Amino acid sequence: MVRYIDFFLKWLYPPFRPFVSRRTFQYAVCGGTNTIFDIFLFFIAYNFIFEKQLVYLGYLRISPHVAALLLAFTITFPTGFMLNRYIVFRVSTLAGSIQLFRYSLTVMVSLILNYVLLKFFVEVLGWYPTFSKIMTTFIVIGFSYLSQSYFTFKVESYR
Repeated sequence: MVRYIDFFLKWLYPPFRPFVSRRTFQYAVCGGTNTIFDIFLFFIAYNFIFEKQLVYLGYLRISPHVAALLLAFTITFPTGFMLNRYIVFRVSTLAGSIQLFRYSLTVMVSLILNYVLLKFFVEVLGWYPTFSKIMTTFIVIGFSYLSQSYFTFKVESYR
């Protein structure tokens, strides 16, 4: 599967070569695809699984947009890690377990940012949840790219 994705990205890249590096392009396509998948899952969960209703878990009550965020996260976390590890940052010299730990840390920060921004947009500003999720995603992308490039999948330099 990695070979097919890599071939497809190499085929798509030439028109973008003057504007972005190959790694940035790969990150944008892989991350963009996973993000669209995340927003799609969020939309389906919010509108059809949780039906815009509070989710009751015993004594805990979760708003439907937060429940949808958590459900989408459980699916897109592993797909995002695999795409980053095996497609975008495959030259990283860090062990897979270290990458997974660091990826978990940076994604948890991203999840907290998503949570705070989503709550703010929906509950304070009164925006529609799916639109709020899209706006939140755009804000978090910059942090995510920098943290993945320079922390999670960084390439150790040998001198």
